[in-house]
Order: sequence, then C-alpha cells, then structure tokens
Amino acid sequence: PKDVLFSFMEAHPEEFDNLMDLTLNAETNIAWRAAWLVGHYMQKNDDRLHTYLDKLITLVKNKDDGHQRQLLIIIAKMELSEKQEGLLFDICLTIWEAIQKIPSVRITAFKILHKISIKYPELKEELKLWTNDYYTETLSSGIKHSLSKLC
Repeated sequence: PKDVLFSFMEAHPEEFDNLMDLTLNAETNIAWRAAWLVGHYMQKNDDRLHTYLDKLITLVKNKDDGHQRQLLIIIAKMELSEKQEGLLFDICLTIWEAIQKIPSVRITAFKILHKISIKYPELKEELKLWTNDYYTETLSSGIKHSLSKLC
C-alpha cells in the first residue's frame, strides 16, 4: 500500500539512493513502481536527483509508456540545463508524435514541451504545428481539453 511505502521512505531517507538504483536499473515492473515512488516522494528540484538527471532523461526513450510517464513526471519537477532541455524536448516530441502511445504519456510529454517552449518562445509556433487533428484524434476529450488549455 502507498501509505506503507511513504512511511518507509519517511523513516529511512538514507534509502533514497537505493530507490533511485531500482528506478534506473531494475526490471520493468519494479523500476516503474520505484519511479512512481520517487515522483511522489521527491521535492521540486530535489538536490538528491541532480546527479541522476542525465541518466533519467536518456532512459525515457527506451521504456514502456507507463514507465516513460513516471520518468517524465520526475524530470518535469527538476530544473534542467539547456543541453538537458534540448535532449528532453526531442524525446518528448518523439513521444507526442507516436499516436499509438497511451494518451497519458503523450500529454505528459506535451506538457514538458509546452514548459520548455515558455522558456524558448521561438518554439511556441512550432509546437502549434503538432496539435492538428492527426495528433489529437486518439486523445480522450479530457486530455484534449487539457491540451487546449496549454495552447
């Protein structure tokens, strides 16, 4: 249960590096659960995660949809370097373009694209090109509504 996991992490903060090791290196199901716990347990721009950011970003592209979403949730809470933002932008755009992916990972990727485009306004117009019907027809009405609020 969630409350047991949270209680354990509260009682044993020294286990955070082990949790990150699971997030980065464990079998898919365990790694996804560890990433979920990190995403819930971490603080915004958590100092403990800075050393893991490059690897987290690199891992996103090779994971299943749900795991990608959890990694993106973690990364979205962090301040990134310009180089990291560039790499993440490319990965998120690839996820957004993959219309066969689950909508929750696609909208999470798009939210990151939007966040980066706020910092680099020249990307905003380009981003609008990726919101035509081809890219949105597989989204639920709720996710389309979230998308319309961003654009």
